[in-house]
Amino acid sequence: MEILFWILLLIVFYTFAGYAILLAILLFFRRLFFTKKLVPETDPEAWPRVCMFVTAFNEADYVDMKVKNMKELDYPTEKMQFLWITDGSDDGTPDILKKYPGMEIHHLPERKGKINAMNRGMKFVDAPIVIFSDSNTILCRDAVKIIVNTFNDPKVGCIAGEKRVVSKDTDNAAGSGENLYWKYESWVKRMDSELNSAVGAVGELFAIRSELFDEVENDTILDDFIISLRIAEKGFRIAYTPDAYAMETASINVAEELKRKVRIAAGGLQTIVRLKALLNPFRFGLLSLQYISHKVLRWTVAPIALFLLPLVNLYLFLNEFDSGSFSFYSYFIGFQAFLYVLALLGWMMERWKTRYKLLFVPYYFTAINYASIRGWLRFLKGKQSVNWEKAKRA
Repeated sequence: MEILFWILLLIVFYTFAGYAILLAILLFFRRLFFTKKLVPETDPEAWPRVCMFVTAFNEADYVDMKVKNMKELDYPTEKMQFLWITDGSDDGTPDILKKYPGMEIHHLPERKGKINAMNRGMKFVDAPIVIFSDSNTILCRDAVKIIVNTFNDPKVGCIAGEKRVVSKDTDNAAGSGENLYWKYESWVKRMDSELNSAVGAVGELFAIRSELFDEVENDTILDDFIISLRIAEKGFRIAYTPDAYAMETASINVAEELKRKVRIAAGGLQTIVRLKALLNPFRFGLLSLQYISHKVLRWTVAPIALFLLPLVNLYLFLNEFDSGSFSFYSYFIGFQAFLYVLALLGWMMERWKTRYKLLFVPYYFTAINYASIRGWLRFLKGKQSVNWEKAKRA
């Protein structure tokens, strides 16, 4: 049981903190001996045509905001294709879009899921660079220019923009937790990208070279992740560009956030099965080690280890208690109990509409790992639909 305890503790520590520390150490030494290569900026006269690609299902509440944002991006409008792929929308989304000149809309009345829409929409792309973003996100004004300049590096095949959660003083547990989570994720992604390659991209904002797109299976859950990593499998880098970012509000509460996290966890397991070749470090080298450390452990053994650890710790503590001797296990069970009490208080405060952000963090962390366990079960049962169940936003 002691051996099991230390294995579980090592898995939890490495997955949620140790890997980031390891990256920081490796980059410290890398920067001592290597100068970061600067990518030249594109001559404005040679700016390429880009396709702004948006899939939409019942997004009537966001269309006006999104179109306005797209038109305000700092890039020549004549070099931009505004492509909207809608399917199944019955709230008037296509009709609203038709009111705006320059919007190219391809609508199907039947809802078949986001990845089906992406596969269908790529046939209408007439630009060498495709920039994907969600209809409920706002892109920063310089996003397109930053992405175009980053593609000047021929080794870059995909670009992952940064996701930023709009922070408010009145944030609930979901908002506070998600905001902190994405700040930490951004830090890790920056280090991953600088060391070798980012590990995947998020649908809020990512871009690819059109020629590198391969049609994805229509039951794929994490389309952005599969598309980006399959490009990495071809030998291209996924560059992370924190200055090109997308903003969105957080889920209205943790219960709504769990809808997303359970789905993402189930999709993560599906991804691991489909990208099993990427688990081979003898073939993909450092990229495999990054993928396993940053994503695979989080979606597989780490959540199980997190919730199994206190049970094993409790067993060791009770043995010590009976013998009257106390060691590290006795103190560590107290530390774990303290954190779970904080998580419980965070849960209670969200229900009471009380805003105390410090307690929301352990609650959110516990909730998203619980969601990973539920994602495991959903994946094994094969009951995850390809269609998104939208989380209500704040």
